Amino acid sequence: MTHIAGMGSLRTLVLNADMQPLSWGPLSVWGWQDAFVAVLQDRVTAICNYEMEVRSASRSFPIPSVVALKRYHRRKHVAFTRYHVFLRDGFRCQYCGATLETKELTFDHVVPRSKGGTTSWCNVVTACQRDNLSKGDKSLKESGLRLRRQPFEPTPHQIDECARRHASKDDLHETWIDFLYWDSTLDA
Repeated sequence: MTHIAGMGSLRTLVLNADMQPLSWGPLSVWGWQDAFVAVLQDRVTAICNYEMEVRSASRSFPIPSVVALKRYHRRKHVAFTRYHVFLRDGFRCQYCGATLETKELTFDHVVPRSKGGTTSWCNVVTACQRDNLSKGDKSLKESGLRLRRQPFEPTPHQIDECARRHASKDDLHETWIDFLYWDSTLDA
């Protein structure tokens, strides 16, 4: 197969069998090569293609921009990651309420690890650097800080809704929009 310049960065949107994104947080995308192989192996159906092709010695193949799984995949849990904690908390410090860029955020153990606190959904919140330093190794009572909302383990649906609210259309290919924003008001 030939490789056309600029193809290396192409990504393919992955939909579940119900034609909804497999995940919003982060958005379910594969490198085009993985999607292409999945189409050839008949694990997914190509829904839309880029206007580019790859060629073998005897054939040319469209590069998929959107694929759908043939079997429905049900997510049971959300992975505990820094990004998912930020999404759950709306990129907002759970002490002062400031909404900040990811690079300006950290997370805080409500019950400090030194006092038996765990690194888990129910003990970690998004914090600005100022409040995290202020709280340090103290309990909430000792620090004088108050939580705006108790931490909780989000469901896959809850994390996807948070991700949708914070999604930017800037980094999306035009063929993806109908599958991501099908329930949005159309611009006239």
